[in-house]
Amino acid sequence: MIVVADTSPLNYLIQIDCDNLLPQLYHRILVPFGVIQELHHPAAPFAVRAWLTSVPPWIEPSLPVSPPDAALAALDLGEREAIQLAEEQCADLLLIDERRGRHESIRRGLKTTGTLGVLLSAGELRMIDPAIAYRRLLAETSFRSSPALQAHFLNQVRSL
Repeated sequence: MIVVADTSPLNYLIQIDCDNLLPQLYHRILVPFGVIQELHHPAAPFAVRAWLTSVPPWIEPSLPVSPPDAALAALDLGEREAIQLAEEQCADLLLIDERRGRHESIRRGLKTTGTLGVLLSAGELRMIDPAIAYRRLLAETSFRSSPALQAHFLNQVRSL
């Protein structure tokens, strides 16, 4: 399974010590250089910057081959490159949280999931307790969740 990761799912999973779930859930994890650049931002959390000093071997830094897609100009660099790379590589899944990027990905026929989807998948396989991971996500990161999203996620957790 080929998976392309955008910045925010990596960022959040690293901060709650769940990034190790990715190689257990997915065969290949491609990360565009634009995403790595965004993770290097000086305002990035310490845990993320520390993670970048020794990027795990399961991360495959990649660049889209085609020139930048003008239709993606309104998105951040990481989102643009992640969407293009997912299309070029015929990725099985794109990890992306941002609403505009996710909508554009779906419009292009890409299968997407986000941070919460990764936690649910790991919960289904009994790798983690997704409710505990979700609480950490809210308490320890800048992740924001609407009451409706929270209720939906917790209902899915209860049905595991």
